[in-house]
Amino acid sequence: MTANIPQPVPPAGPGPLRQFEIYLQGAMAGAKPAVPIAFAELERQAREKLAPEAYAYIACGAGFEHTVEENTAAFARWRIVPRMLRDVAARDLSIELFGRKLATPLLVAPIGVQELAHKDADLATAKAAAAERVPMIFYNQASVQMETMAQAMGDQPRWFQLYWSKSDELVASLVRRAEACGCDAIVVTLDTTLLGWRTRDLDYAYLPFIRGMGLAQYTSDPAFRAMLKKPPEEDMLAAAQLFMTIYSNPALTWDKLAFLRQHTSKPILLKGINRQNDARKALDLGIDGIVVSNHGGRQVDGARASLDALDEIARAVGGRLPLLFDSGIRGGAGIFKALALGATAVCIGRPYVYGLAIAGEAGVRAVLRNMIADLDLTMGTAGCASIKEINRDMLARV
Repeated sequence: MTANIPQPVPPAGPGPLRQFEIYLQGAMAGAKPAVPIAFAELERQAREKLAPEAYAYIACGAGFEHTVEENTAAFARWRIVPRMLRDVAARDLSIELFGRKLATPLLVAPIGVQELAHKDADLATAKAAAAERVPMIFYNQASVQMETMAQAMGDQPRWFQLYWSKSDELVASLVRRAEACGCDAIVVTLDTTLLGWRTRDLDYAYLPFIRGMGLAQYTSDPAFRAMLKKPPEEDMLAAAQLFMTIYSNPALTWDKLAFLRQHTSKPILLKGINRQNDARKALDLGIDGIVVSNHGGRQVDGARASLDALDEIARAVGGRLPLLFDSGIRGGAGIFKALALGATAVCIGRPYVYGLAIAGEAGVRAVLRNMIADLDLTMGTAGCASIKEINRDMLARV
């Protein structure tokens, strides 16, 4: 007779379940995670996979990269103060945002030219985001056009990130397409009306856009194509040169936002707000949300950390509009701290691109699952059973 061997029962919650899977694979097959858990190792393995100029483009910051360093250092200035003897057997990671219930407070941040990391580029990321039920913010400088990504995501939520072109016709066309393919919100990036002084890219003399990469939203757009003498398929160099001429508008001012409101009924968020008076101005103008961000340190060298800006802005707006956060998130504790300081949700950036470089769609899925698992366990071990219980009282500043 064969003995009845009890089957292991997976634990409840994304954190314990992820741990269980990893440890069980190690015990049964001696298998280690194909995509590293620790950020430093994740970045190291991605760097080995990437061409030197591709890694430089993804990893670099402006100037001496002090802002990149400060984004990370800011998290160490806040310490979590756990509560004990709280019922955290079941944990709820869901949030409400713009009328949708989201499974977690994570979004996939817009990162361009993902073909540098993997041949499947943004399409792999879109599939991974949909599979893990994490909203994706489609990038204006994507390697795959938004309609293709939307089709891959089915009914899972997605937004569209907009660079304000020098052509208002192009802006309106991109927004129309975003609405038509089911994007729930428009995120206007404000901090890249000029390209920052990125020394690593300059040392390689490498900018992917001028080589025709990351232009899928443009070359598929009727307004952009109408500006060309020949279709991009016949003259990609001319298309790249046109892009470099018009892709962003350094003359953009607050007054122009009314134009966008005329062309979309979707929520409008401003990405790159770092000052409380700018946040109040956005609130006064009826903007629907803010993404507190310094572009991952890629624009202004020596800028303050996004987490410090979040602390100030959250106090200034007092919960009157959603605050999203990016720049420096590397794990669950960082997500927890951002939520405690007033973020409604956080955007994951470089880590998922490193996962993409290592293992394509599976790599992005692994990074997202690990982030969610880490947040779930951080919540539980800190004594929080839901996102709503995470607040400033959970932190102490060093």
